[in-house]
Amino acid sequence: MGSLRPSYESINYTIRPAKSIERKMLVESFRLLWPFGPVEKYTYVGFGSTFFVDFSLVHRSLGITDLLSIEKDVEKKERFEFNRPFKCIRLDLRPSTQVLPELNWTKKTIVWLDYDGKLSDHVLADIGFFFDLAPSGSVLVISLNANPGQRSKRMKQLHDRIQDSTKIPADTSPDTLEEWGTAETYYRIITNEINESLARRNGVLETADKLTYRQLYNFYYSDTAKMFTVGGVLHSARDSEQFERCQFASKLDFIKSGSDPYLLFVPSLTLRELQSLDKQLPCGGTEALAAAGVPTSDLQTYRRIYRYYPRFTESELW
Repeated sequence: MGSLRPSYESINYTIRPAKSIERKMLVESFRLLWPFGPVEKYTYVGFGSTFFVDFSLVHRSLGITDLLSIEKDVEKKERFEFNRPFKCIRLDLRPSTQVLPELNWTKKTIVWLDYDGKLSDHVLADIGFFFDLAPSGSVLVISLNANPGQRSKRMKQLHDRIQDSTKIPADTSPDTLEEWGTAETYYRIITNEINESLARRNGVLETADKLTYRQLYNFYYSDTAKMFTVGGVLHSARDSEQFERCQFASKLDFIKSGSDPYLLFVPSLTLRELQSLDKQLPCGGTEALAAAGVPTSDLQTYRRIYRYYPRFTESELW
């Protein structure tokens, strides 16, 4: 049997509704980084694949012109180059574990590592590189496939991907990995990895330079597979005031600083229902939305996410 096809060859990333909402939420939060410095001066690093959706949004919305797409499929270079939407997007056709240590870490950087696969030593290494090297005001976002997989193989596969068994919580079992339990386990492993990385780095820094990780994101969603996204801001003690001035939690209701996730559910609504609901928004918490036959839970969800809700339409370009 041949190797599995990369996800960009089987999934159209432009029409995944929950992913689309997450992408817009992240970019809106990036905009609030201005107390650390002009956001357009940041570097953006990610996995553009052939669609470059987040790159286009970051460039158009934030004005960032220093963008780097990491692509491990060297043989697909021509296709990546052809689909690159802006000339300010650079390509590096090497694994992220080779690229991240060599970045220009003198600049504040937003890194969104949106992996195809599950948590592994490779992912943990990338997390370590970021927290070893990134300057204050930088952001790391990690997205992973959190499907639990076949029950009888879950533990073996997890240990195959993470060789150091001490990194896996001792109470992990096939049952605890069920449903969203895999995402919960990933969260615990990643949080521990971040804490260990920061402890190493802070050990040689002066008090004012010691670094703190402030979690902002903990998304669960499922367009097809269960997906988990976690991340936040790295800042020094001397930049604590700048972080507070960002006002992430007070301005954005999807900010999550702990293990309690933000569930990204996308209600299925017709165009007529969307138009009717939009005419009633924004509205206060005590005001009721109304649309004939639409469940109350869907109305409440739409109230929270309507500014990010995707509008997909069919169009003929030729």
